[in-house]
Order: sequence, then structure tokens, then C-alpha cells
Amino acid sequence: MYNQPVYAETNKDELYQFIHANPLGVLTTAIPSTLYPLLQSTHIPWILDPPNQTHGHPKAKLRGHIARQNPQSKAMIDILTTSNSPSGSQLSQEVMILFTSPHHHYVTPKFYTETKPVTGKVAPTWNYSTVQVYGTATVYFDPDVKETGNFLDQQLRDLSDHCEREIMGFTGEKGREEAWSVDEAPEGYLRVLKRNIVGLSVEVERIEGKVKMSQERKRGDREGVIEGFGRLGTDTANEVARLVKVRGI
Repeated sequence: MYNQPVYAETNKDELYQFIHANPLGVLTTAIPSTLYPLLQSTHIPWILDPPNQTHGHPKAKLRGHIARQNPQSKAMIDILTTSNSPSGSQLSQEVMILFTSPHHHYVTPKFYTETKPVTGKVAPTWNYSTVQVYGTATVYFDPDVKETGNFLDQQLRDLSDHCEREIMGFTGEKGREEAWSVDEAPEGYLRVLKRNIVGLSVEVERIEGKVKMSQERKRGDREGVIEGFGRLGTDTANEVARLVKVRGI
């Protein structure tokens, strides 16, 4: 991504936490094919497995799944089967996954209360936070292979548990509802479901973060941005104002 030092987030723990909190990522592939478009993207919820040196996993991994009928998964399966690669094989092409915070906002020049009255040299912009992951994807596409079934079983359970507990707050504690479990679905339904999805495991080769929250502005301008968003009073505006304050320190 295009990034500037003032916006760059380089703390990997912070980047992993960002993904944990915003698991819906856009998978982009560039797979040469005579049947499908070269560039394809799909929104996919992901589970992050951080690096674990103790267990021999020095790199982070992202686990997800995609509909088998999606042209993007068809392109992946096509290039692997054409080369006689078994299920659980790596794509030779690098993939990218883009994660974006839901809290982003247009910034009007009217908020720049220090610079605008003096020089007028101000322009609109947009404040946002994002993480980009680049890596190699292993594709689990053959439903009749045990490795594919094992991968999908674990991935579906981990993903639903994360979303139920972390996103919905269904922890079963202090009067909260219990989380939904994959085991509540009929076995036959799950069997059909797993035959219609393709598993993806992406080993993270590099990760980049950008938190663009008016850090480049003068102190008076940042204070104007914080005050301006505060007047808007929406949840997104309040969160952007908080980030501008935190990042401006």
C-alpha cells in the first residue's frame, strides 16, 4: 500500500488485534486463466492464527473459506487441478487480503481551525484505518480428501465461535446469551455445506498497517477535527475523533 511514516502502524501485535476486531477481509487474487478474470476479489471472514514459535509456526496464518461456485474459487481450483496438484496445495501466485475498520470518515477543511483562517491552504481528505496482508494460499478443494474435511471442520468451528463470542458478545456470562455452536446444525446439513465451500489457509509473508487520522496536521487543526467530529455525534464520528486524539499524541 502507499503509506507514509506518520500514518504507518508497524507494531505487529496491533495489526493482529486489528484483524481480530475486523475479521471481514477482501481476498484479491491474480490467477492467469482462459476461463475466469485475472483479477478477482471476495469478502471473506477470517480467523487469525498468530505466530507461535513454541509450536513451530514462525509465521501468522489466516484461515477462511469461499463458496465453491464463486468464480474466484473456480479459478484457484482450475489452476491447481490443471497442474495435477492435490487438495491442500499452495498457489504459486501471491494473494492479498485487505482489512478495513468500519470507522472511517470524510474530513471537511472547515475543521482545520488553525490553518484555514490564516492561509486557506487546506483540502478535504478522508480518515481511515486499514491492514493489508500478503502471502501464499493453500487451497483445500477436494471434499473427498480427509485433510479438507479436517481443515473445514476446525475452521468453521473457530470462525463461528469467534464471531458469536467476540462480535456478538454471546459468552453465556453475566446474563448474556449462550453462543451458537456448529454442533447445533444437523450433521447432514453440515456435510452438504462443506461440499459446497473451499478452505483457504494463507501464510502471512508480510503485513502492513495504516492509520490515517490527521497526524500530519498542526495541533490546532487536530483539535478542530476532534471538536468537529464531536459535534456530529455519530458512533463513527466519535470513534474517529478518539483516534485522532490518540494518534496525535
